Amino acid sequence: MGNNRKIKAKATALTLTSIMMLGMLAGCGGNNGNNAAGDAAGNATNKGNAANSANAVEDTSPLTMTFFSADPNPNWTGMQDEVGKVITEKTGVTLNAEYAVGDPAQKVALIAASGDYPDLISAKTDVSKLVDAGAMLDLTDLIEKYAPNIKKVLGEEGMKRSRYSDDDHAIYAIPTYAGVDNKYFDAGGGFELQHRAVKEAGYPAIKTVQDYENVIKAYLEKHPTDENGNKNIGLTLNADDWYMYITVTNPAFTTTGSPDDGEYAIDIDTQEVTYHFRRPAEKEYFRWLNHMNDIGLLDPESFVQKYDQYKAKIATGRVIGLIDQDWGYGDGERALKAEGKLDQGYGHYPVTLSEEYKETSFWPTGFMGGNGIGISVDAKDPVRAIKFLDYLASDEGQVLVNWGIEGKHYNVVDGKRVIPEDVNNRKYNDTTNFQKETGLGNVGSNYALLSAHYGDGVLDPTGNYYTTRFPEQVTVGYNAVEKETLAAYKATTWKDLFPNEDEFKVKPWGAAWNITIPGDSEIVVLDNKLKDISWKRIPEAILSKPADFDKVWDAYMAELDKAGVTKAEDLREELVKQRVKLWNE
Repeated sequence: MGNNRKIKAKATALTLTSIMMLGMLAGCGGNNGNNAAGDAAGNATNKGNAANSANAVEDTSPLTMTFFSADPNPNWTGMQDEVGKVITEKTGVTLNAEYAVGDPAQKVALIAASGDYPDLISAKTDVSKLVDAGAMLDLTDLIEKYAPNIKKVLGEEGMKRSRYSDDDHAIYAIPTYAGVDNKYFDAGGGFELQHRAVKEAGYPAIKTVQDYENVIKAYLEKHPTDENGNKNIGLTLNADDWYMYITVTNPAFTTTGSPDDGEYAIDIDTQEVTYHFRRPAEKEYFRWLNHMNDIGLLDPESFVQKYDQYKAKIATGRVIGLIDQDWGYGDGERALKAEGKLDQGYGHYPVTLSEEYKETSFWPTGFMGGNGIGISVDAKDPVRAIKFLDYLASDEGQVLVNWGIEGKHYNVVDGKRVIPEDVNNRKYNDTTNFQKETGLGNVGSNYALLSAHYGDGVLDPTGNYYTTRFPEQVTVGYNAVEKETLAAYKATTWKDLFPNEDEFKVKPWGAAWNITIPGDSEIVVLDNKLKDISWKRIPEAILSKPADFDKVWDAYMAELDKAGVTKAEDLREELVKQRVKLWNE
């Protein structure tokens, strides 16, 4: 099957070359004016390379393209939302999209084995399965000839970081999961506490797990139940499937001075790799969770509840503390806000195991290539496909997918884009319906992730920000209680409480979780073995009697050794060093 697919890929590449030549010949015609602003911006810095694209007659006849994404997207409307309809009007393209449900790696493997590929595919690091099957086109020439906006956004560094590997410099995926030149203006993670609990404690410094524990303990001593007599909960975790990473295991490294490189800790200077659970400091973090369980502050349902149960529990207002990202618990918090229970919402705090560590949520990666969207060898019209993606990367396209439609979702006042108050209220307080109606705000898996784009804090040629996340707009989204809490800490945004990017060295490999794993690597099998062991042993250690914690942990470490953890570390280190070489040669 693999050889047949590679033959097909080569044949398709020849056909694609012919298509490009015909397109270039057709380029003598005029331009119908679609995306004039975006093309002009792209051509300003790419006049020579983009001449054919700028002069080509744009085809906006109706075309449906199939698309698979490894992300879930429960709010997808089939482009029948307001922004989706404008994208179709501008490009002629409608996406027949399938978003992953369950294990995306299994679905990508099935697509790779089927020999029948969607037009567009966003497979994240599992793209290697598709590359090995000969399923993906090299987009380098398509970008060069037909995508001046993508080339402009990525720039020389971004194009280099989009290359597949040290051995294969093809571009199989346009990076979409990282915004170029992105700046962070707010924090959505860390450790969360209800505003009422922090206020009652007198707005103390919340720097360490002990500080965090003290606030929860003090509040529950005074308020063991809610107004209906239901027991209040100190801290609940969400261990349902992959959410285990977010609320149970990832905090072990962010609280102990190591940045997010997936399941591995990497030395910033030597690139030496360690399976992060083997770091002694992380053992002490899990000992703290064991302690929280022992004294009754950890929800005993943490490792058995389903995600919907977790969100429903938060929506009752009985949960004082969380360790999560706002997109993970947001549905529950929005339910509280809708009922006017603003003081039962959550603030974000940079908690560490002890004061010797810096919280690492904002450790900089530089621009990350890797994960993104590609065009398959089965694409009905690769040139239309790349032009569709190029429109989304244009200035016009980026403003559309981030801000929406002028006069409906924003107005221009004295040259500045402004979101009306009623639109803002719906965006923050009626989020799900707002996303489905407008196509805006679904940052995790909607239009903003379909092509190359600038990050937060980047200005467009009009002097406005490309995205709606910038300091003034961030604070508009805060309610009165959030502002009261922040003021007590002499902060304007939650990010003000966290260590800043410039306190860390930039990681020359970006992030290890973003590195594509070769399809024939043993890492996949080893990682799954290690994950299965960790997801079994860590809850066991947390829920054990404190006197048994060390014994359970030692058994866990021995099991990792037996499963080949040192080999996994060595293989991952090779990939990290290859990435550093690829990006910096």
